[in-house]
Amino acid sequence: MTSAAVPAHRWALGVEYDGTHYCGWQQQPGRRTVEGELTEAIGHVADHAVDLCCGGRTDAGVHALGQVVHFDTTVVRSARAWVLGVNANLGRQTSIVWARPVADFFHARFTAQRRHYRYTIHNRSARSALLAGRVAWVQTPLDVAAMQAGGACLVGEHDFSAFRAAECQSRSPIRRLESLRVQRDGELVHIDVAANAFLHHMVRNIAGLLIEVGRGVRPPSVVHELLVGRDRRANAPTAVAEGLCLRAIDYPAAFRLPHPV
Repeated sequence: MTSAAVPAHRWALGVEYDGTHYCGWQQQPGRRTVEGELTEAIGHVADHAVDLCCGGRTDAGVHALGQVVHFDTTVVRSARAWVLGVNANLGRQTSIVWARPVADFFHARFTAQRRHYRYTIHNRSARSALLAGRVAWVQTPLDVAAMQAGGACLVGEHDFSAFRAAECQSRSPIRRLESLRVQRDGELVHIDVAANAFLHHMVRNIAGLLIEVGRGVRPPSVVHELLVGRDRRANAPTAVAEGLCLRAIDYPAAFRLPHPV
């Protein structure tokens, strides 16, 4: 007589990490990645190998406040056990913030409705010792109103070819940017964007251009010109990775997942 198969349970986890010392999210042989360390840590608690899926892949040096992952397991653990157990097997740069059981049709990537990113610039003449690796640094005073005026035209559904990386593998450059807001908080300038999905380096390319607008190197009108021109070569250099943070991912309310912002 054979024993009945143990049904698998699906769990979602909220993850935050400092991307400074990681070679990005995705596992790479011989390199330190968020996915690699997190998969191993969850496997220790589950006592079996797990396949992990995330809501938004991040590049080397990019941080996350509201990353979401899911995995399937046959073991029974409480939410508290997953949080404490996985964190006990992780380094200080990554932390599980919450754990929730979810329906088996939940998918961290495909169930997501929108992603929220923030690009943060430390805008003062001297670099910061405490913020190094966490924000971008721009010495020249930035005109936030000009940055907001230039970025406003990006809201809506557009062909973002001028804002995608050359190695972007997406089949379509069409994305729907739901919001873009530039605001100053003392010495910090935040560029907050939300969209259903983003192209590779899309947020960093938007930030790179808005920084040039803020410095007065280009007028706000150039943003619309580049958008309709669709030529990445005419755009500004890609902004550095350390200024970017995945702040939150929205899911249908029925899943009742915590939201960090």
